[in-house]
Amino acid sequence: MTDGSVGTLNPEDFSGPLACVKRDDTEFWLLGTAHVSKESAEDVARALDTGEFDAVALELDRARHQAIADPDAALNTDVLAAIRAGRGGAMLAQLALGAFQQRLADQYGIEPGQEMREAVRVADRLDLPVWLVDREIGVTLRRVYAAVPWWKRWLLFGGLLGSVVSQEKIDASDVEALKEGDVLEATFAEFAESSSGMYGALIDERDQYMANALTARLSSTPPRRVLVVIGAGHLQGLRRYLSGEAATEEQAELKRMPPPAWWVKALPWLVVAVIVSGFAWGFVRDPELGRQLLSDWFVINAVTSAIGASLAAAHPVTVVGTMLAAPFTSLNPTIGAGVVAAALELWRRRPTVGDFANLRRATTTLRGWYRNRVSRTLLVFAGATLGSAIGTYVAGFRIFSRLF
Repeated sequence: MTDGSVGTLNPEDFSGPLACVKRDDTEFWLLGTAHVSKESAEDVARALDTGEFDAVALELDRARHQAIADPDAALNTDVLAAIRAGRGGAMLAQLALGAFQQRLADQYGIEPGQEMREAVRVADRLDLPVWLVDREIGVTLRRVYAAVPWWKRWLLFGGLLGSVVSQEKIDASDVEALKEGDVLEATFAEFAESSSGMYGALIDERDQYMANALTARLSSTPPRRVLVVIGAGHLQGLRRYLSGEAATEEQAELKRMPPPAWWVKALPWLVVAVIVSGFAWGFVRDPELGRQLLSDWFVINAVTSAIGASLAAAHPVTVVGTMLAAPFTSLNPTIGAGVVAAALELWRRRPTVGDFANLRRATTTLRGWYRNRVSRTLLVFAGATLGSAIGTYVAGFRIFSRLF
């Protein structure tokens, strides 16, 4: 690592830490920023305006960069396609994080990520290439989820959603935590401290990913100097990996979506096999018993799924449709009651441009989650999915209590 000044760039002139790592013929100047600090945004502009840099690298992925460069891009989101692709839970988590950001902005007059916006703005003015070096947030969320024991996952995301609907003011200690990392890190900080696996997925793996992404850029026409804008909490880890003091994993491994455990894949099919076997056994023993088992299955699944959709304030047509579909979708692991509910909700209450435009602000309150058609669709999806899961297991136990 090289400390000191470069040209008109002096580390003493910046509010955050500044370090330099030389790799081959390229100097990477790592500027540690606080994602909730106006001074950090000024630091970024000051550094780039020196004219000493040939490129700027940002702790952003493509989606977050697009949200900065083209805020209207979210208006074209296909909510149903995302849910059908299995991204409904990730969308809920990202909305929750965005809501936390908005509450912070409203309470303290701070716009998280302002230094990234400033970097994009100044780079565009100076015609500098912008490198996006952070891992896609959906991959990070999935790997964080996989790193947490299954019995802690509900606590993890329950706490996340609970913080969203809370009407309490954001504590000053939370703001201080944000000065070392981003909203994602601050939200899960308490869990990460007690979980080495979660710390690895949330912070250390991203340090490695960013180091790999930076060095990969040197394969063709390496620039002389690159300003790397990162959260201050990543500076030391990135410095170690970039300088070669510590080895990084292969990039393909770092961005690999963790596959579900074999039993997670097998469990739905096993449940279906057991339930269908119960039906068959019931009819063999007594046709009347078989009919009673079918009735239990349909009624319990229909009721619990309808309750789940109703708690999310679903349209009456959605509630009825979910109630009719759930007993059948519960016997078909390839499609869930939540997908059917979301499709019906979008058919009856199609989101408007205003719903997308106001999404982040709407989700800062519980009432807003229900009034915005985008967030309400995701709640309907989650409610129907949870209701159907509960119904499946309650009905299953009911069936086998009649058989034995």
